[in-house]
Parts: sequence; C-alpha cells; structure tokens
Amino acid sequence: MGWRGGWGYRPYVPVAQRRANAQRAAQRLAAKGKQVSPVEIAGRAIATTFWGKAWCDNLESYSDFENRLPRGRTYVRNGSVVDLQIEPGKITAMVSGSHLYRIVIQIGPLAAARWKQLKQQCGAGIGSIVELLQGRLSSSVMGVVTSRENGLFPAPAEIEMSCSCPDWAGMCKHLAATLYGVGNRLDQQPDILFKLRQVDHLELIAEAGRKAPETQARGKKVIAGDQLADVFGIELENPALAADARQSTPAPASRSKSKKIAAAKREKAAAA
Repeated sequence: MGWRGGWGYRPYVPVAQRRANAQRAAQRLAAKGKQVSPVEIAGRAIATTFWGKAWCDNLESYSDFENRLPRGRTYVRNGSVVDLQIEPGKITAMVSGSHLYRIVIQIGPLAAARWKQLKQQCGAGIGSIVELLQGRLSSSVMGVVTSRENGLFPAPAEIEMSCSCPDWAGMCKHLAATLYGVGNRLDQQPDILFKLRQVDHLELIAEAGRKAPETQARGKKVIAGDQLADVFGIELENPALAADARQSTPAPASRSKSKKIAAAKREKAAAA
C-alpha cells in the first residue's frame, strides 16, 4: 500500500470499484486511439497451460517477490491490468488501483552462453515447433527450459521494475499483477517468452534437427537414399538421391535386346 502526502495510507478501493475504474480507463485509452490489450481471466486460475503455469511457478519461487505476490494475484484476477504489452526485453502495462499506474519492466536478454547450453541440453528432445509451443515436451526438456538457474525464465537480478505509484517497495502490487499477467498471456502466446528473452525459438528446433542424425546412427536403422524408390515405388524429388538411385540400380536389359538373345538361342537349338 502506498503513502500519500506524509504518513497517511491511500484509501482502500473495493474490488468492484477497481474493476469499474479499469473498464473506464480502458475505454478512455481506446477512445484516444491506443490499442489496449487488457488481461482478462476467467475463474481463479491465472494460467492453465505449461508455459503460463511454469512462468508463475518460477515467479513464486523467489523470496524477493513473495510479500507482494498475493495482492498482485488479486489485482490481475479482478481485471485491474488494463493494458499489457510485451516487446523484446521490455514489458509495459497500465494497472488500475486508486489511480491508473504506468508500469515498465526491463528484462535482460538471455546470455549467449546460457542459450547455447540450453539448446545443447534439449538435444533431439523437441520434434517440432508445435510440440515446443504446446508444451508437449519430454520431462528432461521441460526440466531444462524451466530450470531456475539455466532455463528461460528471468531471475530477480535480471529484472528492473518501475511503477508510477508512490509505493517504495521493490515490487508493488501493480508490478506483481503485471508479472502474473505475463503468465496469463503465455497461455495464448507462448512464443512471447522467447521474444522477451531476445532469442529465436526456431533455433531449438534447428538444434534438434542436427541432433537427429546422431540419434539415428546410435541405433535406428535408416533406409539408404538409393533404396527409397524401389521400396516405396516413388520418384525421388531430391536430384542427388535420384542420381544415386540410378547409379546403384543396374539398368534392366532392353526389351528388343532380350528378344534378339531369345531368337539366337532358338536358331542354335534348331541347327543342332
């Protein structure tokens, strides 16, 4: 709770009034031509998917934040986050309380060495971009990307926060509501986590693709390119593979040549 004027607390604003204030604030911003993106939560769960829940769990794992998180949960659930924008390395928001407060949160980029290590540890455990973004990952991969020390989520030391409210705390309830709003947003747009940490999620898939041949070489049987046409009865689109197939497959004798050989054999038999 912030201070006003000297030693007086700001007056308590009931939930219904905060919600109404938030709606009016959003309408005023929209009327001025600003594209607002409020955080809207149905029910009690702030996040329901792998990425959203993992973000919130990570947030709650730090003692630096624990005192203000409960009020932040209340604010985000009642619709107080009027606008939430996420850019590379930056989160901006407007949160309605006794006034409309402006939030700016800077998050440092993921260190290059940490990103490289993360990609290597994920190995071939990610099969597709759909699998990655839907969170349908193996337990080993999930452990890597959600690790407090080496995963994708920022630690408190990587976060710089400011709010226009007069609360002197390192994290006020408006900032906490904003960070929970990010968890909710990850439910619909998991790729924004990579955007926020300024890394390309497609690189994880590329790394998995490079690891795949190693996995095959260790135990999986692979059909050689020059056998594909014979096995599946298809024409190879890859010119190199097609050339290999032609070179390794003996050319069948022509039909006319076969007829000449058969005729010569018959003549020889008759003469005898």
